[in-house]
Amino acid sequence: MEPRRRALRALVYGVFYRLPHPVRRRLVRAFVPKYIVGGVTLVRDSEAPAPGRLLLLRQPPGRAWGLPAGLLRRGEAPIVGAARELAEESGITLDPRALTPAAPNAVVHAKGWVDMVFEVAVPASTTTLEVDGAEVYEASFHPLDDLPRLTTATARLLAYYGIGPLVAPDDPTSMERPSAPRQGGAADARDG
Repeated sequence: MEPRRRALRALVYGVFYRLPHPVRRRLVRAFVPKYIVGGVTLVRDSEAPAPGRLLLLRQPPGRAWGLPAGLLRRGEAPIVGAARELAEESGITLDPRALTPAAPNAVVHAKGWVDMVFEVAVPASTTTLEVDGAEVYEASFHPLDDLPRLTTATARLLAYYGIGPLVAPDDPTSMERPSAPRQGGAADARDG
C-alpha cells in the first residue's frame, strides 16, 4: 500500500475509534453488508437403508420440493429457529437439543442470506407429518438416490452435503461451488 493511502487509512481509523461506541455501532450497521439468516433442518429417516431418505416439503407454488426452513426471529438462536420452523412446517416437534449442526453449519449465499443448517434422524414409520395446506402442501420422505424435482435453492444447498442433482460423480470440488441445477424447477422465495 502506498504511503499516502496508508496515512489516510490510519487517520480514518483513528477518528473512527475515538467516536462514542453507539455512534461507531450505527456507522457499522449503515455501511456493512446485511445478511438474512435462516434455519434449515435436514431430517433423515433413521430406519431407511443406505443411501437413506430425506424429508422434503412441497410449498407454494407447488412445482418443486424444498427443505424445512425459515427465517430466524430477531435474537433467536439458529438451532431454536430451525426446530421451530421444522415444527411449523412438518408437525415434527423436537427439543432443539436433538438437532446437531451439519458440516458446514453455516452456508453463506451470494444473494445476501446465510443458512444455519442442522441435522436430525427420526423414524419415518412412527413420525406423524402434519401440514397446514397453506404454507406447506405436502411433506414426505424421499430416497436420496431418487429425489423429486427440487427448488433451485434446495438443490444448491444440498450439494454442500453431497446430496442431489448438483453433485458431480467422483468430483469432490462440486460441493464447494454449486452451479445451476441440471433439472428444471420453480425457485423458492429466496431464489428471487
